Amino acid sequence: MVDDLLSAASVEVQNWFFEDYLPRWVAVAAGLSPDGPEFIHDYWGTPMHVAASGQSLWCMDNASVLAFLEINHAPLRDSGYTHTVVPDRRVTVYHPAGASIEVIWSRRRADESEVQRLAVHFEVAKSGAGWRVVGIQATDTDKNTLAETWPLHSLKAIVSHG
Repeated sequence: MVDDLLSAASVEVQNWFFEDYLPRWVAVAAGLSPDGPEFIHDYWGTPMHVAASGQSLWCMDNASVLAFLEINHAPLRDSGYTHTVVPDRRVTVYHPAGASIEVIWSRRRADESEVQRLAVHFEVAKSGAGWRVVGIQATDTDKNTLAETWPLHSLKAIVSHG
């Protein structure tokens, strides 16, 4: 029963993210959509924490979410961005209302030249309004896989018995 719930949540969150969110984000960023930047409120929640390039900020309201979106879209528009390729992705479902999505975004021009390559970790949560991004961690990368970008490290606890 639990496995069925997790499997259903996995399919749901992947469809929401890769089949709904990503195409809309790309279309708006590339100027190919009649949607304005407000579309993002269907995908990014508030508050939302963002950490990238050594900076950390909280988007506490709709206006700050829109400002963060513009920080992302403006340089892409200026560089001739048209689409995104996803060289690697990983989805982890914790329970039916919580998951993480990790991706490598290869943001490109029409001629396939790369504008930007990022590794991004999205923390997502589901409420009555549906799935929403509640946290983003991002870093520039030149890698093709998440494993190369973020190798899994484990710490071994040293237990002392007194």
